[in-house]
Order: sequence, then structure tokens, then C-alpha cells
Amino acid sequence: MSSAWGDTPRRSKSSALSGAKWRISSRETSLRSSRMAPSRPAPFMISKTGKMRAGRGPIQDTEIRKVGQPIVMGTIPGVIAAVGCPNYPRDREELSEILEEFLRRKYIVVTSGCHAMDIGMKSESLYEKYPGNFDAGCIANVGSCVANSHISAAAIKIANIFALRPLRANYAEIADYILNRVGACGLAWGAYSQKAASIATGFNRLGIPVVGSPHTTKYRRAYIGKIWKKEKWWTYDVKTKQKIYVEPCPDALLVAAETKEEAMVQLARLCLRPADTYLGRQIKMTHYLELSEKYLGMLPEDWYLYVRSEADLPLKTRDKLLKILEEEYDWKIDWKKKKILKGPVRGYDAGFNPTIVEKVYQKYMSGG
Repeated sequence: MSSAWGDTPRRSKSSALSGAKWRISSRETSLRSSRMAPSRPAPFMISKTGKMRAGRGPIQDTEIRKVGQPIVMGTIPGVIAAVGCPNYPRDREELSEILEEFLRRKYIVVTSGCHAMDIGMKSESLYEKYPGNFDAGCIANVGSCVANSHISAAAIKIANIFALRPLRANYAEIADYILNRVGACGLAWGAYSQKAASIATGFNRLGIPVVGSPHTTKYRRAYIGKIWKKEKWWTYDVKTKQKIYVEPCPDALLVAAETKEEAMVQLARLCLRPADTYLGRQIKMTHYLELSEKYLGMLPEDWYLYVRSEADLPLKTRDKLLKILEEEYDWKIDWKKKKILKGPVRGYDAGFNPTIVEKVYQKYMSGG
């Protein structure tokens, strides 16, 4: 048979019959499989399903106005940003365990990308237990991996909205403000791509430390401070117009943790900031010491470095810690007043205004 489109070959009778048989057999197979299909997912599928909160997008200015002061003052202990890939060292559940520990302690938790999805892969996920606001004890999913920019934008907004730091052509001052005042720390518990490494580096440039999984060492890069070199840990104080030696916090910008327990302790430690108020430092030290004793079975080796006065110590264990400072570190304690007389790197000053950027220091010295 011919047509305008050319010759169309005829189908043989045998091929038509074989095609009909194939259609009948495939239909019977599909009907049989549909009758045999279970009404509920198989057991191995249940563990791979869960409930996830949709990505909410950027943090609103009204939320920043509400939490900006508590974050800078330290009464909200910190912001934990879970950003990374699903290349976990052991189990996916470790991520939720780490974050839930900080949610219970009233940290703000924000997440995105693969971490945000894996948090929902539980029968009762963190999204079902905790609210989705950008506030203490809440977990906010900002969206996909590229939505990490909303997390860094929240830190920038704190400097801009709360502290009135200008944004235009002012990256160094914004990063300096975040490094010295905003207790934020990233968690990349499963990074495996160059994109994940670049995200961590981007947070580092903004003054935000990042704790990575053991795989992070494969990138052959870490930013770890040398706390024993006391002469390196100094800052300008805009208030007193002096160069002041300070405690090493944060003492690292990019560090790898071998276990989830070590990661929890590192996250709490890297939320400490030089400009913490005495109440904020007391709250942060409480979590740092409790997490170390709970998961590592000991006080951290560097805890005494972050004590500026007796007010920085947790109320519940203050007497015990003062005794340790006196006996093991040769600090002088007035036991009648329960005050520290000698020992800290520096004393507490409520008006302490630190900066490590020379241009920023000169700017405020000249009245800019």
C-alpha cells in the first residue's frame, strides 16, 4: 500500500497475533500484580518515608528584630545551621540526634538541602516536634542547597537591622561584627561535593565557624587556631581605644569532628563570642560544660580560658568550678565573696566593643 508519505509495509498475520498475545499477557500480569499488591508500604519502605516541612525561604526582618538582641547578648545560646550532603560517617539518624540536643537547649536551628530532607526521614521527625519559626527552640527549613544564602543573610541582617551596620561596600565590617558578636555555627555532617566545601568556606568568610564530619578531612583544609599562642589573640576595643588580649573564641573556623558526640561539644564551644554579656557567657558555658560531661565524660581542657569573672560560671556548679580553678590552675579566689581575684585572660567589661579590622577601628576612632 502506498501513500503520500511513501510505502507502508504490511504487517504479517503472525506478527499481529504475537503482538496481541503480548498485550493480553502484560494486562494479565498487571492485574495479577495489582491484586497481590499490599495495601500498606512494605516494612523496608516505612523507614524511608517521613514528614518534611516545606522550605520557607528567607528569614523575615520582623523575626530578626525579635531575636537579634538575645542572640548578640547571648541569652539565646546560638544558631546552629545544618547545611550539607547525605554522606554520613555512620547513620543518618545521627544528624537528628545532634540537632535535637540543641533544640532542647533552646538554640535556633536552621537547615537546608539534603540535611533538611533527611531530618524528615523518620516516623516522627523534628519538624513534627518543634515549630518552624526563626526563634529559640525552633527548626526552620529555608529550602534547597542554594537557599543557604538565606541563612547567611540572617546573620547579615542581625548586623544591619539590630546593630545598624551599613551594608553597601561594607563586607569586612559585617563579617567582623558576626565573628565577634553573633553566636552562629554551621554543621556539615556529610559533605562530599565541592559545592558543600564552597558553602562552608562562604560561611567562614562571613565569620561563622563550621563543624564537618570526618569526611571533611579529605578536602585537606582546616582553619584551626593555636590557642597556646596567647600573643595572637587580641582585638581592638573601640570603647577604651586600646589593644586588648582576649580569650580564643571562636578558636577555629573550619574543623572536623570524628563522632557525633565530639561534634555536639564543638558546636557549643564555637558559639562563644568575645562580646558575650556575663549572662550570655554563663548560659553558653553551661551548655558547653554539660555537653562535654554528658558525651565525653569530662570537663573540656580549655574551659578555663573562657572564664572572665565568676559570673560567667554556671550557677549550679560554680563552687565546684571555682575550687578547680584555684587548685589546678592557681587562680586566686576570694571565698567570702566568691569572687575571682586573679587568673582570667581579661576581666569582664559590659561596654567592651571589639573589632579586629584596622579600618573599622580607625573609622570609629575618627567619628565615622
